[in-house]
Amino acid sequence: MDPKAVQAPAFGKADLSNCEREPIHLAGSIQPHGALIVLGGVTGAIVQASANAKTFLNQSKDVRGRSLAELGGNLAQRFNSHLTPSLDTLPVSFRCRVGAPERELDTLMHRVADGLVVVEFEAAGTAFDSSRQVDKALKSILGATSLRTLCDETARFFKEIAGYDRVMVYRFDDEGHGEVFAERRKSRLEPFLGNWYPASDIPQIARRLYERNRVRIVADVEFNPVPLTPARLPTTGADLDMSLCFLRSTSPIHIQYLKNMGVAGTLVVSLMVDGRLWGLVSCHHYAPRTVPFAVRAICELLAEAVATRISALENFARAQSELSVRRLEQRMMEAIERHGEWRVALFDQSTALLEPLMATGAALLFDGQVHTVGDVPATQSLREIGNWLRMRQVTPVFATKSLRADAPQFKTLTPLAAGMVAVPISGNGEEYLIWFRPERIRTVTWGGDPTKPMVIGNDPSELSPRRSFAQWTQVVEGNAEPWTAADLSAARLVGDAVSDVIFQFRSVGMLIARSQLDNVSRQVTEGEQPVLIADAQGKILLANKAFKKLVPSATKPLRSLMDFTDLCQDAPDLRRRLADLIEHGHAWRGEARLTGDNDGIRPLMVRGDRVFSKPGVVLGFVILFSDLTEREAAEDARRRFQDGIVSQHRQLSSPINSRAGLVYRNLLASVLQNAQLAALEITDGLDMARMPAMLESIKTSVERAADVLKQLTIDNADDDEPGR
Repeated sequence: MDPKAVQAPAFGKADLSNCEREPIHLAGSIQPHGALIVLGGVTGAIVQASANAKTFLNQSKDVRGRSLAELGGNLAQRFNSHLTPSLDTLPVSFRCRVGAPERELDTLMHRVADGLVVVEFEAAGTAFDSSRQVDKALKSILGATSLRTLCDETARFFKEIAGYDRVMVYRFDDEGHGEVFAERRKSRLEPFLGNWYPASDIPQIARRLYERNRVRIVADVEFNPVPLTPARLPTTGADLDMSLCFLRSTSPIHIQYLKNMGVAGTLVVSLMVDGRLWGLVSCHHYAPRTVPFAVRAICELLAEAVATRISALENFARAQSELSVRRLEQRMMEAIERHGEWRVALFDQSTALLEPLMATGAALLFDGQVHTVGDVPATQSLREIGNWLRMRQVTPVFATKSLRADAPQFKTLTPLAAGMVAVPISGNGEEYLIWFRPERIRTVTWGGDPTKPMVIGNDPSELSPRRSFAQWTQVVEGNAEPWTAADLSAARLVGDAVSDVIFQFRSVGMLIARSQLDNVSRQVTEGEQPVLIADAQGKILLANKAFKKLVPSATKPLRSLMDFTDLCQDAPDLRRRLADLIEHGHAWRGEARLTGDNDGIRPLMVRGDRVFSKPGVVLGFVILFSDLTEREAAEDARRRFQDGIVSQHRQLSSPINSRAGLVYRNLLASVLQNAQLAALEITDGLDMARMPAMLESIKTSVERAADVLKQLTIDNADDDEPGR
């Protein structure tokens, strides 16, 4: 059946066989500890409201069809002063007075489709007075030197600030399963630390909402939903999109899940790292609990700071592995000078090739030969793995934590090669560098039996993801320790370094056998690395296909290395460099800027090396080119990020005329310091392709944190001024 043809169940009508499709953002009702209205139309009148709005807002008649000014107090004035473009993505808060007699309320507003504005109300909470707690928490985030320490601290200060009985930092793995990675709880409660929960516990539609609405609360699992009236928007006939509504009703399936755990109230805060849902801070209470806007805003602010620090720590680990790669590259260059053979550096029984990926074995399938280090399968098995990789046409990196799951024919290799990473090292896709990890048999403790995820009956109370949350252990076999993003980045970098060396050696072989130029190895001509090979006078003997693709606009054949300079923006300097290489034998590493008719200027890294037939006798030259477009994009992203930080710093230097402004400045300084440290870790890395997106994610997080902080301090302080 076509999945698109499957009808999604209405909110509250799903069972566990179709809850993935339940439109939980179209709840059509709210939790009763607040009220909601929707403004629309030319006059901005109220077109939809929760059924309790009249009572909650102290009105004598129905609110629908009326303007905000008719509701009394200073609501209309406060509303108009907070209409901003950011309402589409980040709700804005303010405090106001409404009704007769006037009632003081905390208010959140955001914009949905067709220009409609949703306004939500809750009883006014205490004003923000936790600046010392927040400052202390921000400093503990900044001082965390490991992921474990950071998450432990996060659980601690969330429990202190939010006051829930149990606080868990919940981390997702690559398959969507969640681990309780850190926990703080009351001593009478059983520990959940280390428990795993299957991915099915949190449907994908719920995960997408966690990405948009960073803070969610269930005040009381026994709540009776308050419907919206009318049920659909009269302006469009559609259901109201409640994705950003903090009062939105929760799916009955999730409510039953919480009841089965004995939980009465929850607060869940998203941890968004580099644009992905990394995990959650999940707070459980065993009696109903409502926390005011100020506490929720603090939680969102701290979650942004924690996510930024997670990014920094993960990128520090990646940078360390990249440093190991550079050391390995240096070893290969030294091996060439001493032994005339680069493979000595990889397979001299040291751990240099294994350390960057924390692997236990590695193999090189090159020129029909197999070279190994560490614990690896037999040679024939390695050749069969190579054939399997060729059939899959792996590029640029293949990784698995369970080779037997991907290729059952290799099941017998599991003890040594449960996990595998492979990178192609030649353009023809026939030669590979492969790393292995052994099987890691481990016991996973699940929070309930994941093999029995559901019970479906006619009674809603029987509709449950699991009746029992007693710890259930499972022995997991056939898997290796999963490969991290840092591991895969290191594998790609090692592969690139080895590919560069292979190009040089094959080019050398071609130079030595010039009479056989017509039969030059296709590994050079077909390779993805642009290369020029020239004789001792600088005459070009070969420009491979990758180079010709790099310079498709060349109007005349390139006969010498000097001809190449005519294609570059910085031709005079480039001529001097190449002349120095040809005449004096000075190897060169530098940059050139290639001009093109359609592509504009393309930055290149140029690497020129001599080839010797015997000591002191130059046979020719090998010139390798690398495209620096990604690096320049990364540099541009770095500048944009720095400009954004400078703009934020200007706020710190502006005159302060209020206590709220001083609190805002001090806390923002800690947020910026945390972001700058994360950016430093990212830009110290060598993965240029990912750098712009990662820096943009940090910049977005800082802007969001600054907005939340401003609402928490300055805006709410303004709300308390007389006459406002």
